[in-house]
Amino acid sequence: MDDAAYNPDPKAHPGLHAIALFEGAKGVLALAFAGGLLAFGPDRLRESVQAILTRFIPDAGPGVVSQWMARINPESVHVAALIIAVYAGMRLLEAWGLWRARAWASWLGCIGSAAYLPLDVYALYHHPGWHTWALLVVNLVIVWVLWRDIRRRRSIWRAGRG
Repeated sequence: MDDAAYNPDPKAHPGLHAIALFEGAKGVLALAFAGGLLAFGPDRLRESVQAILTRFIPDAGPGVVSQWMARINPESVHVAALIIAVYAGMRLLEAWGLWRARAWASWLGCIGSAAYLPLDVYALYHHPGWHTWALLVVNLVIVWVLWRDIRRRRSIWRAGRG
């Protein structure tokens, strides 16, 4: 097995395991959400999500989650659950790859997290608060850690070729 593709030493890849746990948690939560959507239907799940948001983010107004939840109706519940399950699968695959220190997982995570940055800035502009700042900072840290890992791998690969 190629040492650059997998190195089980967590000291060799600081931050990858933490990001893997974070992405894995997002995947598990998304699977639970998709299952809840299928099991309970959109109305009951919409009420539960709103209650959770109100409890943890008291100043959260009608945001993106609320807007998406309003679009989920009994006719679209299976499509929504499928989309959420695909998202969960991507998060879990990324988590597995990062835990195993795979280069493709660093690329996937870096690109995926960087794609959220414009949305984070938009949310910060329209809904300023500690939670939007926290999301922006977390995504910036994830992009930085994964980009650092990608650059480290490239330097190792170039040194091995030369």
